[in-house]
Amino acid sequence: MNDMIKAALASCGSHAEIRRQTTVKRRVGVLSGSLVTNISTKSAGACARVYRNGVWGFASIGGAPDDGIGAILRSADENALLLDSRRPKNKGPLSCPAPARFEAPAPFKETRQKDMIDFAMALDSYIGKTYPGLTSRSVGITANCMEKELYTSGGGFAHQLFPRAYVIVALSTEAADGENIELFDVFGGGEGYFEDYYRDPAALYEKIDRLYAELTAKREGVFPEAGEQTCIIDAAISGMVAHEAVGHTAEADLVLAGSVAAGAIGKTVASPLVSLTDFAHTAFGEKAPLPVWVDDEGTVCEDAAIIKNGVLTGYMNNLESAQYFGVKPCGNARAYAFSDEPLVRMRNTAIHPGKDKLADMIASVDRGYYLTKTQNGQADTTGEFMFGVTMGYEIVNGKLGRALRDTTISGVAFDMLKTVDMLSDTVTWDFAGYCGKKQPMPVAMGGPALRCKVNIGGR
Repeated sequence: MNDMIKAALASCGSHAEIRRQTTVKRRVGVLSGSLVTNISTKSAGACARVYRNGVWGFASIGGAPDDGIGAILRSADENALLLDSRRPKNKGPLSCPAPARFEAPAPFKETRQKDMIDFAMALDSYIGKTYPGLTSRSVGITANCMEKELYTSGGGFAHQLFPRAYVIVALSTEAADGENIELFDVFGGGEGYFEDYYRDPAALYEKIDRLYAELTAKREGVFPEAGEQTCIIDAAISGMVAHEAVGHTAEADLVLAGSVAAGAIGKTVASPLVSLTDFAHTAFGEKAPLPVWVDDEGTVCEDAAIIKNGVLTGYMNNLESAQYFGVKPCGNARAYAFSDEPLVRMRNTAIHPGKDKLADMIASVDRGYYLTKTQNGQADTTGEFMFGVTMGYEIVNGKLGRALRDTTISGVAFDMLKTVDMLSDTVTWDFAGYCGKKQPMPVAMGGPALRCKVNIGGR
């Protein structure tokens, strides 16, 4: 197979890629003692891309074709030639870095669906027996893995595995005013298989207890005072800012479409305390939650620095946009399914830690809010954002007060980041998210706690 693929690519006469991919998805869900979700799917196929004179031709086929590789490469080449004849861009050949060589260090491992079901049932049983007053409880387990083989016409090869597993526990109760109060949390370790992290359900009981304690506090919670407030936003929310409100504006395809980051290289966009990077596979001296070693164009992955000491320093690129901007590509072209073309995507995007202790940050606020959990968020290419806040606390005279009911924060990311005057000295990652830019993509986002000014919603 390898020899056949290499021969097909060598005959193309232009930059070309062939990717073979298998994706396994497993998910189970237990709702108040009943198994309501039990899904296991597997998809496989291959695709080819050919670049000619500024346009891409793409073709894909499902299954595990042995003799179809040459056919999809010819189809991709024909599509490129057709597009070039109808809408020529006359850009000439594509500049490509040295070919990558990477082989996954371990083979793919299967996860038994029964093990996931048993684990979820054990967690549900513990919650039901320990906290019988809940109005509802749910336990969801996801264990997915993408396996990719990529070949490029320059002689590059990469075989990578992207396993990810996590547990989501959601609890609901009723407040005195009759309102339904909900809270959830994600438990897991990022990259890896289900059995790597989840062997003993009892290992999660303490985390579930903390979640229930937060839910109880939220049940007696209050609404914040609306308007611009001094807030400490914890890692879950600062990571969302890094990804949604800043990261997308610095993706080169969106920059070329007119995002707020267009033309801003070298300009101050945040406090001098703020640095932000899209990490490839290693972050802050440790393996990143979702490491990517070679992207889906065959580029060896490196960190992409976006903000350094408050100054916008760069964008995330694919091969074509890197050539346009005259910079080195860092491996940000990623595709979700075998039938998807690579897009400029984030990997592990985070704000760098500072030097402050969280306790000192809280003590520094006379009146404000400490916001800890978010459920969702949205932002556009202007950097304007609105995030839902599902857990937080008042800060009064430097001490935590009453919990908060659900609220929102909003603003313009670069304006908000300019008000940052303290950052905690630790980084926490959210590794269970999917980015929905045209096609879903597993991503990680993280950061420290930030003290800043931000608009918060009230009742």
